[in-house]
Amino acid sequence: MKKFIPLVLLLISSIFIFSCKDDDTIVEVDYPTVYDLNVNFVYNADDGWNFYQRFNRSLLDQDYVVIFRQAGTENGAAVWQQIPRTLYLTQGELDYDFDFTKNDFLIYAGGTYDISTTPQYLNNQRFRVVLVPAVFGGKNTNSQDISKMSYDEIIARYNIDDSKIGTF
Repeated sequence: MKKFIPLVLLLISSIFIFSCKDDDTIVEVDYPTVYDLNVNFVYNADDGWNFYQRFNRSLLDQDYVVIFRQAGTENGAAVWQQIPRTLYLTQGELDYDFDFTKNDFLIYAGGTYDISTTPQYLNNQRFRVVLVPAVFGGKNTNSQDISKMSYDEIIARYNIDDSKIGTF
C-alpha cells in the first residue's frame, strides 16, 4: 500500500502537467503581410470601375485578406477605413468593395451616379492590403468579427508587423 500511494500521486500530477495548454506561442511570418497601393481605377464593361492586382505569392486557402482605404489624415497619421465602404456624397452614394482569390484581388468602385464625374474618388486613392496568414487563423477567424475591426485592432490581434510595408 505504501508503494501504491506515491504511484497514484505521480499519475494524478502527470495528468495535470500534460493537460496544460500553451497559448503564448508567437508566430512570425517571414514575408510582408501589409501592402500599400496607390490606385487609379480603370473602367471596363464587365467589372465597371476597378483595380486588379496579383499577389507576389499564392495565398493558402485559409489566408484572409482585409483592405483599407485612406480616408484622410489626423495629426499627420493616416486614417484607414475598412472596405466595403459607402461614401454619401452630394452626387449620390459611392461604394468601394473588393474580392480576392489565392492569386489576386480586385477592388471595385461603383455608385448610384456616374462616378466618373468625381475623379478625386477614382484617382490617386491609397489602399492598404492586410494579409491575415493562415497561421493566425485566417478564414477560420470569425469573419463577422474581423470585418468590424479597425486597422490597428487587426494589426494588434494577429501580431502583424506593419513596419515592413510591401509593394506589389
